[in-house]
Amino acid sequence: MKRSKNKMTEKEKKETKSEKRQIVIPGEIIAKGDDVLPGDWTIRKDKDIIATRFGVLDKSDRLVKVMPLSGRYIPRRGNVVIGVIEDLTMKGWIVDIEAPYSAFLLLKECPMFIKESEMDSVYNVGDLFVGKIFNVGRGSIDLTTKGRGLGKIKDGIIIKVNPNRVPRIIGKEGSMIKLIKTASDCEITVGQNGLIWIKGEETEDELFAEKAINFVNENTIVEGLTEKVEDWLKKNKKSSKKEEKKE
Repeated sequence: MKRSKNKMTEKEKKETKSEKRQIVIPGEIIAKGDDVLPGDWTIRKDKDIIATRFGVLDKSDRLVKVMPLSGRYIPRRGNVVIGVIEDLTMKGWIVDIEAPYSAFLLLKECPMFIKESEMDSVYNVGDLFVGKIFNVGRGSIDLTTKGRGLGKIKDGIIIKVNPNRVPRIIGKEGSMIKLIKTASDCEITVGQNGLIWIKGEETEDELFAEKAINFVNENTIVEGLTEKVEDWLKKNKKSSKKEEKKE
């Protein structure tokens, strides 16, 4: 028997409601008590923890925070980001990292010695690289490429997501992105600025990883997301090359 697509049964309504994480608005009291600690996008007023941004409520042990659902990337010291070279100067490169203003990569912040005359052979306009923010000032963001996993991007694909959804894509202690890496056989670098680099041996693997990340991105406010992602990966993962050869 057919039923209207615009109507939901009472059971469906309850299931949908239970699957959604709590959405909060600025000024809303989201927790009470001295034993609760205010996290990102929250403030304490007396014994109340109050939200300062529209987003999803996230409680972890004693820490309460809000994960914004929209908004531009706000650079922070220690963030790993993916940037695009905008221009070259005598002292380094001007970089777009999807922030309110451009970042800067100094020559001395590269792991090897580079002559000014050879700068364009290392990074030229349009090149992408993985960097880390080591300083944020008024209207300035300083980057470095000294460190493991940092440097020029040559292969693979780049995808873009809302930077405020990056924590859910990474997961607690990297659990979510680890699932996707294992299932896709790809190396994945998630920039805190919302740009993600996927590199695999086959284009098919990279596209599979992209679909998995998009699934997480589209279901950010769903409870039990890790289990849902595990199910999605099992249902959508292609058979391995070894299994294909056996057949």
